[in-house]
Amino acid sequence: MADDEIILSALSDDDLVSQMHNDLYDGLKDEIEEGTRILLARGWTPYDVLTKALVEGMRIVGIDFRDGILFVPEVLMSANAMKAGMGILRPLLAETGAPKVGKMLIGTVKGDIHDIGKNLVAMMMEGAGFEVVDIGINNPVEKYLEALATEKPDILGMSALLTTTMPYMKVVIDTLKEKGIRDDYIVLVGGAPLNEEFGKAVGADAYCRDAAVAVETARELMKRKHNQLSTA
Repeated sequence: MADDEIILSALSDDDLVSQMHNDLYDGLKDEIEEGTRILLARGWTPYDVLTKALVEGMRIVGIDFRDGILFVPEVLMSANAMKAGMGILRPLLAETGAPKVGKMLIGTVKGDIHDIGKNLVAMMMEGAGFEVVDIGINNPVEKYLEALATEKPDILGMSALLTTTMPYMKVVIDTLKEKGIRDDYIVLVGGAPLNEEFGKAVGADAYCRDAAVAVETARELMKRKHNQLSTA
């Protein structure tokens, strides 16, 4: 064993949480799994492990991704490490009925088979404590409607990487309007060729430049939604 190797179980709770933030940043999957198990064994609730160790760690990753310090391959490694910790926590969170930040349904639109950006958004959203249902690529409007009815999410996320498939987002949003259910969901759109103007033009609630912005925007809009409901 190297002299400088950190023994996670020997760290105090605060130091361990801080080390887990570092390990998430470095994309160290095994260390995140071990840290998660140690905190649970010390009597931490699954929700506290999620929010204080994992979500907070991913928040730091998100900021550096947004600011161009980290890049997609590094963030994917962080997200995979996060997923490993979530694998341990998810069944425990379900048992304890821990509060969810919200639920998101996400998918790439019809005619488009690109999914790296979408996958990254899904991972980062899960990393922020959202429940995420990913319906994959090449989704016609019927698939979105079916999934919305089944899953009852708070947020609908649509992505496109081709200029030819971008207009399909409007088809989906217009169909929601026709059915009178558009206002039931926060609609976020994203993808390389999109911009803010396009997001407004198709009737989305927001255009998200990248996964970090998607998380910030989703949090902000969920907060507003809760405030509206509590004052209604």
